[in-house]
Amino acid sequence: MVVRKVGKYEIGRTIGEGTFAKVKFAQNTETGESVAMKLLDRSNIIKHKMVDQIKREISIMKLVRHPNVVRLHEVLASRTKIYIILEFITGGELFDKIVHNGRLSVAESRKYFQQLIDGVDYCHSKGVYHRDLKPENLLLDSEGNLKISDFGLSALPGEGVSLLRTTCGTPNYVAPEVLSHKGYDGAVADVWSCGVILYVLMAGYLPFDEIDLTTLYSKIERAEFSCPSWFPVGAKSLIHQILDPNPETRIRIEEIRNDEWFRKDYTPVRLLEYEDVNLDAVNAVFDDPEEERANEQCKDGNAGPLILNAFDLIILSQGLNLSALFDRGQDTLKHQTRFVSQKPAKVVLSTMEVVAQSMGFKTHIRNYKMRVEGLSGNKTTHFSVILEIFEVAPTFFMVDIQKATGDAGEYLKFYEKFCNKLEDIIWKPPNELRKSRISNTKNNKC
Repeated sequence: MVVRKVGKYEIGRTIGEGTFAKVKFAQNTETGESVAMKLLDRSNIIKHKMVDQIKREISIMKLVRHPNVVRLHEVLASRTKIYIILEFITGGELFDKIVHNGRLSVAESRKYFQQLIDGVDYCHSKGVYHRDLKPENLLLDSEGNLKISDFGLSALPGEGVSLLRTTCGTPNYVAPEVLSHKGYDGAVADVWSCGVILYVLMAGYLPFDEIDLTTLYSKIERAEFSCPSWFPVGAKSLIHQILDPNPETRIRIEEIRNDEWFRKDYTPVRLLEYEDVNLDAVNAVFDDPEEERANEQCKDGNAGPLILNAFDLIILSQGLNLSALFDRGQDTLKHQTRFVSQKPAKVVLSTMEVVAQSMGFKTHIRNYKMRVEGLSGNKTTHFSVILEIFEVAPTFFMVDIQKATGDAGEYLKFYEKFCNKLEDIIWKPPNELRKSRISNTKNNKC
């Protein structure tokens, strides 16, 4: 049997499938850990203009490392696929448990609600607002602990943004101010959804449920609901404070934590150890056009650049003419996106970094790949370029340069200016060196 692998992961059966992604069971061959691998088709994402949404979802999941949030381990990419490696959750959805068992006991409902509040509060502390909290997006692990999932509709507003404007979420769980289209506080709206979830856990049905959306929205806006007789007095009081249609007077999470009914048998969650989260890699996953080379590349920080074999060179060359790799004449400048050097790879990398920074660009380096980004020459649009060093021979290196974002004309200007500043490290064929000396001699005679 042929075992399919992506990086260090062996891929198994399909465990879920949606409109834009498949989820497969996978195993880390280094640790033996089971994971869920979410596969997205790159062209499909671009076609449906979902790149920014997927980037945002990945960035958010990298930020929210909490025991009650599904963990994102890492993201890999190939030329055609994006692979999101997630914590493997075996207990299914909380929604399914309610469907199969009906309403849950008061103690069990409170435990899940406590874990939900812990996870949501942590997300808010990182500036993340979920906006689609419901039992279908709450998973249970093998020990029965709750895990918040599906951050596809989440918001990560920038600094200075106090109100959100997008109306999203599942109608039965959405706060009234979200439906009003007048702007809303993401944290306060999430609290409302948590209150609806608590009601569903204890009642086994929704507090607001109408076939006609107009009637449903009307009931939500007036918070027109009643609690069943079996709800404890403390739970009733808390739910009424959460499902307050006025967001200004609605109870806040810090007040929920101090509520007497909430605090019964409550054990605050132990946070995971701090991890340095680097969001620069998120852009690289989508902008890098090359195949994932995880199996080929050594993990040692001192490893050299990737080695190109003869077939790689043929593919990279234009029309199988390898001279295109080395000819820096003006006739080929319009199409050329690479150059070669006989300087050590580390020297080439550090020189390119200094030159790019001297041109006013920011640089991000990972192994022997560098991302250069900043404003274009006209200072009106964002511009970014990816440069990667490859080893052609032990003392011969090729630098491949590709435009990631920005105008093609601006890219050509950047390439010409950038290469002109790299004269000391770019190798020229002997005949071009001779031309250069003749030209200099003529100029000296003038």
